[in-house]
Amino acid sequence: MATEITRLFDFPYYQLETYNLKDALNTKYNGKWESTSTEEYIKLANQLSRGLLRLGVKPNDKIAVISTNNRTEWNICDIGILQIGAQSVPIYPTISKEDYKYVISHSESTYCFASDEMIVEKLNQIKKETNLKGIFTFDDIKGEKSWKEVLKLGEDESNQDEVEKLKDAVKPEDLATLIYTSGTTGRPKGVMLSHNNIVTNVLASKNKVPLEYGNSKSLSFLPVCHIFERMILYLYQYCGVSIYFAESIEQLTDNAQEVKPNVMTAVPRLYEKIFDKIMLKGEELSGIKKKLFFWAVNLGLKYKPYGENGLWYEKQLGLARKLIFSKWQAALGGELKLMVSGSAALQARLTAVFAAAGMPIMEGYGLTETSPVVSVNDQNNKGFKIGTVGKIIEDVEVKIAKNGEILVKGPNVMQGYYKDPEKTASVIKNGYFHTGDKGEIDSEGFLKITGRTKEMFKTSGGKYVIPTLLEGELKQSLFIEQVMVVGEGEKMPAALIQPNFEFLAEWCEKEEITLGSTNEEIVCNEILINKIQEEVNKCNSNFGKWEQIKRFELTSDVWSIDGGHLTPTMKMKRAVIKKIYQDLYDKIYR
Repeated sequence: MATEITRLFDFPYYQLETYNLKDALNTKYNGKWESTSTEEYIKLANQLSRGLLRLGVKPNDKIAVISTNNRTEWNICDIGILQIGAQSVPIYPTISKEDYKYVISHSESTYCFASDEMIVEKLNQIKKETNLKGIFTFDDIKGEKSWKEVLKLGEDESNQDEVEKLKDAVKPEDLATLIYTSGTTGRPKGVMLSHNNIVTNVLASKNKVPLEYGNSKSLSFLPVCHIFERMILYLYQYCGVSIYFAESIEQLTDNAQEVKPNVMTAVPRLYEKIFDKIMLKGEELSGIKKKLFFWAVNLGLKYKPYGENGLWYEKQLGLARKLIFSKWQAALGGELKLMVSGSAALQARLTAVFAAAGMPIMEGYGLTETSPVVSVNDQNNKGFKIGTVGKIIEDVEVKIAKNGEILVKGPNVMQGYYKDPEKTASVIKNGYFHTGDKGEIDSEGFLKITGRTKEMFKTSGGKYVIPTLLEGELKQSLFIEQVMVVGEGEKMPAALIQPNFEFLAEWCEKEEITLGSTNEEIVCNEILINKIQEEVNKCNSNFGKWEQIKRFELTSDVWSIDGGHLTPTMKMKRAVIKKIYQDLYDKIYR
């Protein structure tokens, strides 16, 4: 009898019965891909469960997991923890040691699995101020306990009956995981997600996977501590998709060429970076090759699905795919059928041009609090529309409040914020989760995000400005890497801009000009300032006078996760950025 999937740890057992993959999970160690079969995956998860029980772990205990890169060990730990009724607490590797301390203490985690020396170093500085009884590492680190010690404890199968009893006792409505949102402001909140929250979300999304079940490959590189990638990994397990874990973002292209994936997921910033690199390659071309390249790009920017542009366009597109876009595909392995985007707004031009290139990006929408998928584009049944985040998935209800806010109801909505009933009550009202995002549903049922209620601001003249719209337009410029529009309560909108220093180096070489030897000199150079002004003017032409950016300042450092500018999913921490560049802000307005 087929396994009925009601709890997260049911997914690998279902995969064993249905597909029994030889390469269920794949990680590169010392330059060589090592595969773990579905059978071995389950065997190791049971071994880990038995080891945890011998350490004294009980149902409802919290176990933290921190990994710099996605890897096989993470998934084994996840299933091993969950099937004894304990809860996993995935933590972003890039946060500060103070945030480690807060999350581990707040969640009352008793043990922690950590991937490498950098993470362990931070943990060792704060573990005495937490309830941690032990840290186990995936990498072999001198002086530290290896996760293999837990597996060793579980080699004796005499307590497997206890594992089975605990598995049977776990109910779908039981808490499965605490996910601490990276948060653009304040302390992270512990989102309580049950087995049922995530399982129903996975099963409602299964029809959106246009791949050959049991015979497809995925490349995973978004942090699995983020619910988006984690839910996708469960979905891959359900669909019998072999999961290959990329070594790093920097090695993504190399790994894609080795693995030849059929599907991968990313956040918009990564698709922007891929596109920018492709554009840089195009700029290096000359003569007929360059003309053909940009003819194909411009054609791609006009793309509409389902042959809506007519037969002549489709014929030209066929030629562009053969001459130009096939090279884009080859750079990512040549077998990519689908890419998925979530976490933030994706520029419509990227959706269009990648779909034209035969590598469509299906943009979706969701939040940690909704496990996460609320809606997603889908190539089947005319479910793909550029500029939208797709149609609402099964079992989920969305309504738009009078102020335009998106409200969500369904089995995917979280149980609440851990130890914070007041905050929970402030966002879940009458069964609806208040997302903080603004949107609209069109006549065909597609959801479109129009802004974020908390990010909209009023100028001192009483006019509303939606910064994300201006930022999206400005980031289309190759000269601009990051931009934050400011001006709440001020007389006019303005912008803090981080130039694209990588592109500038190539541009200077091509134009035979020098902007300076350091970033500090570059951002003060009048040539660059004038160039950025041109890009701002272009952007302004698409907006009303009250919305237009009247002034900007350039930052010399690169906005990063480590620098505190960005969350681990590359969203801007607006309050932090404003504080870091208070001097530039004052220069604009004072």
